[in-house]
Order: sequence, then structure tokens, then C-alpha cells
Amino acid sequence: MSARHAPSSGSDSDPRYATLDERKRKRMISNRESARRSRMRKQKQMEDLVNEASKLQNENNQLRQGINAAHERLMEMESANNVLRAQAVELTERLRSLNSLLQIAEEVSGLSMEIPEIPNLLLEPWQLPCSVPPIMASADMPVMKESMHYIIDHTKEIEKMIS
Repeated sequence: MSARHAPSSGSDSDPRYATLDERKRKRMISNRESARRSRMRKQKQMEDLVNEASKLQNENNQLRQGINAAHERLMEMESANNVLRAQAVELTERLRSLNSLLQIAEEVSGLSMEIPEIPNLLLEPWQLPCSVPPIMASADMPVMKESMHYIIDHTKEIEKMIS
């Protein structure tokens, strides 16, 4: 009985076992190759994701820089706009003063002068006429000074004529 159950070379001598061992060996090789391909696919996917994340971070940084630059331009424009508004208020007050001088000159001289109304452009900027000549607004206002001198000189002349 021991002869039957004695270990034999098994698959070495029996051709059925030899084909099973060969199939098992081929399957193992195939599985190893499949696992290797799977690891390579996962590694490539991981590299692609890392590249995509890096690309998105760069794009995000560029967008942030653009937003910051736009915000700085907005702040500059708001600041310039505030300066222009203040200058407009100052010029409007100067124009009112000049108009009051014209009214005085008109009363003193008895001559009829056309004194334009001062529109409230600050409250209704949409009603600006299309062809508005540029107003030079500087610290010394040479055009305004010239106008003032002109009005003062003409007022003096009119006063002389009346006297």
C-alpha cells in the first residue's frame, strides 16, 4: 500500500499534470504581466493627475494675479474719480462765483448779459451734453484766472461808463 501512496514525481511523469502545470505557469506569468500593466496605468494616471494639479495651480495663481491687478486698477480709478469729483465741485463753485460777478456787472452796467445756468452734473451725469470741451483743472487754473481778470477788467470799465 505504501507503494501506491508514495510520493512520486507527480506532474513530471503524468502528461495531464504537465499540461495543468504549464497552464498554471502561463496564468501566473499572465497575471504578473497584467498586474505590471495595471501598476503602470495607475502610475501614469497618478502622474497625469499631478501634472493637472500643477497646471491648475499655475492657472489659479495667474487668475489671482489678474484679479489683484484689476483690483489695483479699480482702486486707482476710484481714487482718480474722487479727485475729479472734488475738482468738479470746486470748478462748479468757481463758476457760480463768476456768474454772480456777471450778474453784478449786469446790474451795474444795465446791459443785458447772457448768464448760463449751471447744470448739476454731479447729481445727473447722464444729462451731460455730447460735446463738452475739456476743462483744464490744475492748481493755478490759468484759464480761470484769465477769465476772472477779464471779468474784473470789464466790470471796472462798465463802472467807469456808468459813473
